[in-house]
Amino acid sequence: MAQAEEFGAELADFRRRVEELRSARALPDAEQLPALDAALFELQHVAEVLWPRYEELAAERHQGGRGEHREHQLLRTLFQRLPVAVALLDRDGVVRRFNFAATQLFGVRAGYATGRSLTGSLAHDSRAVFRSQVAAVARGEGDRSLVVHLLRPPERGRRASGELRATLTALRPPGEPRTVVLAVFQRGAAVAPGPVAPDTPVVLHAAPHPDLTEATRNAELLDLLDEMTAALILADSPKDVPQRAADVLYGRFADWVVIDVVVPGGLRRAAVLASAGRVRDAVAEQNPASCPMVVDAIRHGGETLRVHPDDPEAFGRDATGAPVLVRAEVSSLLCVPLADGRGGPALGALTLLRTGGRRAFELAEAGVVDRIARHIALALRGL
Repeated sequence: MAQAEEFGAELADFRRRVEELRSARALPDAEQLPALDAALFELQHVAEVLWPRYEELAAERHQGGRGEHREHQLLRTLFQRLPVAVALLDRDGVVRRFNFAATQLFGVRAGYATGRSLTGSLAHDSRAVFRSQVAAVARGEGDRSLVVHLLRPPERGRRASGELRATLTALRPPGEPRTVVLAVFQRGAAVAPGPVAPDTPVVLHAAPHPDLTEATRNAELLDLLDEMTAALILADSPKDVPQRAADVLYGRFADWVVIDVVVPGGLRRAAVLASAGRVRDAVAEQNPASCPMVVDAIRHGGETLRVHPDDPEAFGRDATGAPVLVRAEVSSLLCVPLADGRGGPALGALTLLRTGGRRAFELAEAGVVDRIARHIALALRGL
C-alpha cells in the first residue's frame, strides 16, 4: 500500500509538470527550446521509472487473487448502473469517474469528463461554493449537501429545471492514496410530484433517445460544407469572404461566429454574428489581439475545442473588464486558424461559440470546421 501511495503521488507530480510544459506553447519560438528539453526528460522519466513501477504494482495486484478482482468488477458495474448521477471527485473537484446517469445529466462523455474539473459544467455563481464544499469534505470535515445550478439550462419542453441537489461524502477506496469525494446529483423538479398510484410502474432509469442518427448528422455536415463552398465561390472580393462564411455558419451551426483576419500591423475583427445585444456589440469592438485563444491559433496553428471551458478569460474581456465567455454564457467553443494547408502563416482565426442547452461541439464537427477554415483561407488568398 505504501508503494502504491508513493507511486500515486509521483504520478500526480508528473501530471502537474506536464501541465506546466503545455503552457510553454505560448512562449516565443526562441524560448521554447528549454521547454522541449524538459519534455524529453519527462518522457525518459516515464519510460525508465514510472512504467516499470506500474508493471510491478500491477503484477502484485494480480497476485492478490481473482476474488478481489470480481468484487471490484461488481462494484464498478453497480456504480455505472445506479439510476442517479454519481461522480467520484478529488479534493479539487476534478472528475475521477462518471457513471452513465452523470454523463446524461451533464451532457458530456465519461472519457472527456475524466481529468477535468466538474465546476466547468456548473453555473458561474455555483462554482466557488461547490469547490469549497468538496475540499471541506475531502479534508474530513463531514458530509455536505448543497444546491447548485447547471451551466446548461434544461431543454425546451422539459419540466426539470437547471437546479441540482448535490450530496457529498468522503470515501477511501482500496488502493487510492488519498480520500476522494462521492458526489450524488439529483435534478430539482419545477412541479412538486403528486401521489403515486399503487399500480404505477416505477422506472429506475430511461436513457434518452438521440434526436438524430449518426448518418443524419454526417449528412448535415456535408450539406454545411457544400453550402460554404458555394458561398465562397460566389464571393466577389476578399472583404466579402468573412461575412459570407459567417452567414453560413450562424444559427444552424453556432450561436456565435467570430472571424478575425491578419492585417498589416495586427489583427482585425472582420465578422461577428450573434443575437443582438450589448454583449455582441462589446465583442465586435474587442481587440482580437487581447484574445489568448485567437492569438494562439494564429501563432501556433493549434485548434482549440472546449466543452464547458474552465478558463473564463480564454476569449479575453470586454470593455468593462468582464470575461466574454461568462457574459455570453458559453457552454462549448471551437477555434481554428485560417490556414490554407500550404505551410504559410495563418491568415486569421475562426471562432465558434455555442451557448445554453445547445449540444456541445464534437470531434466530427471540429474536423469539418477545420476544412471550412482551410477553404476560407484559400478564398482569402486566391482573391
